[in-house]
Amino acid sequence: MPTTNTNSHDPADHGHGARDTSDGSNENTALLPSFLRGEIAHEGESGRHGFHPRHFIAVSYKSSNVVSQYVNFLWPFVPLAIIFRYTLPSHPLWIFGLAYVGMIPSANLLGFAGQEFAKKMPKVAGTLIETTFGSIVEIILFVVLIVKHREPVEGEDGGNGDEGNLIPIIQAAILGSILTNLLLCLGLCFFVGGLRKTTQKFHAAISETGNGLLLVAAFGLLIPSAFYSALKGETTIIKGSLGFVIAETKFTPEILQRDILKISQVTSVVLIIAFGCYLLFNARSQHSVFHEVIETDEHGDLDREEDQARMRYTGTETTVALIISLVFATLLLIYLVEQIEAVVESGVPDQFLGLILLPLVEKAAEHLTAIDEAYDGVINVALYHCLGPSIQTALFNGPLVVIVGWILHKPMDLNFEIFMIVLVVLGILVVGNFLRDGESNWLEGVLLVIVYVIIAIASWYYPNPDVATSNGIEGLAASANSKNVTIDRALLKDLLAMANLNT
Repeated sequence: MPTTNTNSHDPADHGHGARDTSDGSNENTALLPSFLRGEIAHEGESGRHGFHPRHFIAVSYKSSNVVSQYVNFLWPFVPLAIIFRYTLPSHPLWIFGLAYVGMIPSANLLGFAGQEFAKKMPKVAGTLIETTFGSIVEIILFVVLIVKHREPVEGEDGGNGDEGNLIPIIQAAILGSILTNLLLCLGLCFFVGGLRKTTQKFHAAISETGNGLLLVAAFGLLIPSAFYSALKGETTIIKGSLGFVIAETKFTPEILQRDILKISQVTSVVLIIAFGCYLLFNARSQHSVFHEVIETDEHGDLDREEDQARMRYTGTETTVALIISLVFATLLLIYLVEQIEAVVESGVPDQFLGLILLPLVEKAAEHLTAIDEAYDGVINVALYHCLGPSIQTALFNGPLVVIVGWILHKPMDLNFEIFMIVLVVLGILVVGNFLRDGESNWLEGVLLVIVYVIIAIASWYYPNPDVATSNGIEGLAASANSKNVTIDRALLKDLLAMANLNT
């Protein structure tokens, strides 16, 4: 396959010396113009054109590493999930289980196709695009959840996922995705990398920038929850002698909820703007630094020769793989969401489902890629695959679902459970402490995984929103059988006076 890239791939050419190209650009040329010129990395070439079914299947099966190759043996679960969905709809737990397992090879193919597409791009652009493809499954999941969400009908015992209210599960999945990347995925990267190298060193440009952005993102996500916690006590609830609950103040729970929704919507727009600045920073301001870091890492790849010898997709085959994986992933995610009610009724808590189960399957491809890179000694790229998706979830994917809910007139907000938002902030601080010295070892990886396991145990015992909530409107009611009524103060005095006369 002819290549448009005439640059040398000698490591020295990526150092401090600038290289001239036909259009007068050099190494310090910003990424975006290079991206528009359509440069293709040498290692992304397949040497073929068009679509070849046999070759396509062979490349898809071998995938990017041994673990991903074994994951491909799970493909039979995909048609089984589809068959059960339409022939045995009365077995929701089977459908959920089959779709859950089937999501793993679908996400794996999407991640591998994203890698192949990224290899045909300039270094930094390819890494950014690869991370984005890894998060597509998450975006689809959030959108499917918010579309399937319905408000509890008057007279129903509303408040949790098994009543059609999927917002608590979406909120848990947003924070769970961040925790899964920062604690489980990064911990496994440190562990497997430490098994092959006693100490792995990473560049401050990636670790410090990523950790700083996560702190800012956590601050943005925390504001609506903190606002609610600070003011929920100001909505005074008084038990009247007439047998119903009376709100004495004009600042009612409904007004507070409306304000929280507005704050969440505006905050989401600001966070998406911040994500755009982050992409621009990577693409232009720090392009040379990131390019050099990634290039150095790849030349230090312990399996570099084996990776270069692998068969590649053509451009057409890459597109076909992306389409196939996206179609199957979307179908299976819809099946998963349809069965959430049955799963919760079977005894799986809402918070565990959103915080642990869903993030594990939606991030499967990203995790396999990062762990394989860490094992190969490409720790900076692996670190980026852990921090990058977390940043995208906090600054883009989470805010995006709030905006989608805004468009669909569904009250999706960022008023997270205090328990979960504290976990995320502490998780970011723990990871930041481990990244501070610029190196990692297997013990640090084990410690991060242990923290994640403890969080999973706690989330299993955390009650569903209809039972108890730290940041929900339900908590403002005096009791489950009480009715909130907004009433004028003067009318309140008249009613109390009438009640006293009757007694």
